[in-house]
Amino acid sequence: MIVLGISAYYHDSGVALIKDEKIIAAVQEERFTRKKQDDGFPKESIKYCLKEAGLTLDEVDYIAFYDKPFIKFERLLETYLTEAPKGFKSFAMSIPVWLKDKLFLKETLSKELKKLYLELRPDKEKEAKAFKLAVQEKFMFGEHHQSHAASAFYPSPYEEAAILTIDGVGEWTTTSLAYGAGNRIEFLKEINFPHSLGLLYSAFTYYTGFKVNSGEYKVMGLAPYGEPKYVDMIKEHIIDIKEDGSFQLDMSYFNYTTGLTMTSKKFHKLFGEPAKERESTLTQREMDLAASIQVITEEVMIKLALHAKEVTGSANLCLAGGVALNCVGNGKLLRENIFENIWIQPAAGDSGGALGAAYAVYYQELQNKRTINPNELDKMQGAYLGPKFSDEEIKTYLDSVGAKYKHYSDEDELIEVVSEVLVANKVIGWHYDRMEFGPRSLGHRSIIGDARSQDMQSTMNLKIKYRESFRPFAPSVLAEKVSDWYEIDTPSPYMLLVADVKKSKQIEMTKEQEALFGIEKLNIPRSEIPAVTHVDYSARIQTVHKETNLRYHKLLSKFDEKTGCPTVVNTSFNVRGEPIVCTPEDSYRCFMRTEMDTLVIDNFVLYKSEQPDFTDDSNWQDEFELD
Repeated sequence: MIVLGISAYYHDSGVALIKDEKIIAAVQEERFTRKKQDDGFPKESIKYCLKEAGLTLDEVDYIAFYDKPFIKFERLLETYLTEAPKGFKSFAMSIPVWLKDKLFLKETLSKELKKLYLELRPDKEKEAKAFKLAVQEKFMFGEHHQSHAASAFYPSPYEEAAILTIDGVGEWTTTSLAYGAGNRIEFLKEINFPHSLGLLYSAFTYYTGFKVNSGEYKVMGLAPYGEPKYVDMIKEHIIDIKEDGSFQLDMSYFNYTTGLTMTSKKFHKLFGEPAKERESTLTQREMDLAASIQVITEEVMIKLALHAKEVTGSANLCLAGGVALNCVGNGKLLRENIFENIWIQPAAGDSGGALGAAYAVYYQELQNKRTINPNELDKMQGAYLGPKFSDEEIKTYLDSVGAKYKHYSDEDELIEVVSEVLVANKVIGWHYDRMEFGPRSLGHRSIIGDARSQDMQSTMNLKIKYRESFRPFAPSVLAEKVSDWYEIDTPSPYMLLVADVKKSKQIEMTKEQEALFGIEKLNIPRSEIPAVTHVDYSARIQTVHKETNLRYHKLLSKFDEKTGCPTVVNTSFNVRGEPIVCTPEDSYRCFMRTEMDTLVIDNFVLYKSEQPDFTDDSNWQDEFELD
């Protein structure tokens, strides 16, 4: 049974293809189009998934879409009518788009798929009309939070689990509690729009000067520089949190229901000034606001989890939805020991809904049996579900641009060479095998460096990533040694849990250092691995496992052998404003226009000093957004 899942037209388009229970491929459209968070029809993603599966489009049995557009349109229309005449400008902008493309989505999708069918099979023009009619019979539409819940539970390693999905908004639902057992998911409770934890966090993202739907993780990274001074004010005026984790927002402080901004004048009056301009200098105030909304978010997450435990009695919890990418909150949740086990979908946002939609069709609609393999971490295969490239393809591209390289046929020799480069405190672009699915680079499309280096964080931020200096970097660590270096004893393969660096590895601050505020704390070394230790001694951990990423595991093992340190810096292989690299060409271009020292593409090693002059006509620096 072949099911193709699609997420499109809202935030971050993605596609997943499953054959029976196995994920054959899953990918975001942005990686092909190079348009960050591309929300268009994911043509290139579909083409890739079909190619990976060795299938034609008409061999797909079902096509699953990740939400129900008519219900979403109902919510938009009802909201506008309730608040009319306020919000007419927003209404006038959004409704034509809905009537043209989004509302009659079955017709829109079938037209796009017909175009794709003809592109892939130009000799079948006579059959295209029949294909369009046939494909409409294959569509199945799941609800948004059903897709999130399915993406969280079905690939997890648990036979049964409580499921929490928390995001901005789907059709009406913003938060849901469900219980999964076998091949079934039962929804128990939900919180509806406009009351949304995800939109509350996005409101503070907007207010502190970052871009909504991509800057939330910056707010999370900024929070440890501040003090949660505004928590009581937020609770008194903006959000009423109940003991079971349910909540209500005072909507007079917001403008997102019908307006073109997130926050209202009343919100600005409460905090003393208008929303901060994008790209403007951050002050202690923004840091304190970030710390405050992070505390509020963690409180809601923990109370929701306590209630989920009480209602379901399960020892296991699965998470998805955009808020599930808040790895600081996830780490706090883990340390509360409410559940014995927590599993978080690595593509927890909208792109992961494509996978959830496909699984919901396979298990719930078609009632296929669900099996658990005790020898697997989960069904995600390390999230390495995207394209890979042969040595021949890589060589052809490198030769076409005159690149200088050395090819290694012996993996052990390559690992020895690259580990020496790491020890020498050089920055490496590391491109290997299949690309990751989801927003995190997990050692297949990563930029890596020596975590022991005091200068590595600032070097990577300012010379490689071209982004804000306060942004922390994550460590990749050998799974079997994670507890020697960090206060965590559970796998974290998807970089979705934050834990403190071990006390024995920390460097105690002086009284003078402790007296510093905000960004002044940035350059104080906090541990033996300062490049991955945040100002509050925390780290966003990726555990590296032999079972899913043997080559990366070998590299970390060799680095550990040479240095006594089993952990390296790992950040996504891209520059600010661009998606993570996909192809050898993407990787080489990123390498050449930054100050990376070395590039490794599978079995090829390139040194910057040996490369020919590189002319980049993409105007990439002029197109930066505050992402």
